[in-house]
Amino acid sequence: MCDTFVALPSVTQDGSMLFGKNSDREASEVQLLEYHPECRHDPGEMEKCTYISVPQVEETHAVLLSRPCWMWGAEIGANDRGVVIGNEAVFTKMPYEKEGGLTGMDLLRLALERRSTARGALETITELLEKHGQGGNGGYHNKAFYYHNSFLIADPNEAWVLETAGHLWVAKKVEDYYAISNGLTIGSDFDLMHEDLIYTALEKGWIKKKADFHFANCYSDTFYTKFSACSARQSRAQQMLRQKSYSLTDAFAHLRDHGSESYRPDTHFLMEQVCAHAGASPARQASQTTASFVAHLKPEVNTYWATATSSPCSSIFKPIWFGDDPLPTSFVGEHIDRFDEDIFWWHHEELHRQMLGDFQHRHALVRKEFDGLEQRWLKTAETVKVKDRAALTAEAFSLEREFADVLIAMMETETVHKKPRFPYRRFWNKQNKLVELNLK
Repeated sequence: MCDTFVALPSVTQDGSMLFGKNSDREASEVQLLEYHPECRHDPGEMEKCTYISVPQVEETHAVLLSRPCWMWGAEIGANDRGVVIGNEAVFTKMPYEKEGGLTGMDLLRLALERRSTARGALETITELLEKHGQGGNGGYHNKAFYYHNSFLIADPNEAWVLETAGHLWVAKKVEDYYAISNGLTIGSDFDLMHEDLIYTALEKGWIKKKADFHFANCYSDTFYTKFSACSARQSRAQQMLRQKSYSLTDAFAHLRDHGSESYRPDTHFLMEQVCAHAGASPARQASQTTASFVAHLKPEVNTYWATATSSPCSSIFKPIWFGDDPLPTSFVGEHIDRFDEDIFWWHHEELHRQMLGDFQHRHALVRKEFDGLEQRWLKTAETVKVKDRAALTAEAFSLEREFADVLIAMMETETVHKKPRFPYRRFWNKQNKLVELNLK
C-alpha cells in the first residue's frame, strides 16, 4: 500500500509545488535511489521493462528514481524538467492481466523519461496503457499480487490525478491539493477519460444510464479497497493538507504521521497510518514504508528530499538536486536480497528494526538525534551554491550513517521499557532470519 499527496502553490507557505509519497511494500524489499542521465537512443532500439519491452524514443530525460530492487520501473520519481510522479495500487472490477503488460512502476518511469510536463506525462501513460496494457505480478516474495494503478502527476505549474481500471482510465486536474491512498477517488467530476469508460459500465450493468456514472462507485472492488484501509489514510492526508500555509516541514511530518503520539506498531490490524509499519496481520504483512520522497518545486530551483530508507519516522530527509553525479553512491551492493551493511538502505534497516523492539522509547531517541540534523540540511539547502550541491548531498548521507551507527550501538545496550506483543515480535524475528540480520 502507498500514500501520495500534492499541495499546489495556492495553499503552500512559500508558493511552491509540494509533492510527496510513501512507498509501502514488503518489509525486506530493498528500494534503490538511482540517478539516470539524459540519453539519446538509436532508431529501432527497445526499452526492456519489468516484463515486456517497448519501442524506445529518440531521447530520454535525466531521472531520479526510487525503484524496488527487482523491478525496472519506479515507485516514485522526478525528471530534469521538474515532473514528479507517484503511483498507487488500486483494486477494481476489471480483470487483471497476469502475464505481460507494463507495471504501474514501468508506466511511471517511462512517462518521466519521455515527457517534460505533467499533462504530457499523463498522455504518455494513457497511450502506453492503450498499446501495451498493464499487468504482471506486483509482489516481491508474494508472486500472486495483481492490481491496477492510480497516479498523481505534478510539475511546477499544475498537477493531475489519473486513475485506471484495466485499459480504461479517467483523469482530473487538481485544485489546491489532493491525496491518493490505494482506492479510486474520482467520481462524476473529471476532465478527461477513455472513450469507452462509461459505455463499459453500461454494458456490464453497473449503471442504468449515463447520468448515474460515478467512476469509483462503478469500478472499485469494494472488498480489497476496504481491506486496504485506504479511506482512513486518505482522510488523514486530506486533513493534514487542509491546514493553512502548508510547508516543506509539514510535508516531512505528513509522511511520518502515525495518527497520534501514543502510536505503537504492534497494536493494530489494518494499515490505517500514513507512515506504514508492517505487522503480523494479513492486512499489514506487505505494508512497510520502504522509501519516502518529497519534491519541492519552486520557480528558481527544484529540490528533492529522499530518505533512501524504510520508515521515514526513523530516518532523515536529505536534499538532492539534478546535475552531474548528484548521488554519493549507487546504493547497490553485493547482496541486495539480504542484509549488507555496505548498502545504505540495509544499513539503516538495522537501526529501524532495533527501534521496533521498544518503539515509543527508541523512536523518541532517534528523533532527538535526527531532527537537529534534518533542520541543518533544511537551512543549508536554502543557500547552498550550485557547485556545492552534490557535496552537501554526500555529506547528508554520510552523517546520517554515522549517527545511525551511534544509535544502533546505544540501542543494543538500552533497557527495554515496553516489549512488543508476541505476534509482532514473531513476525519481525522471521523477517530478520530471512535476510540474515542478527540483532543483539
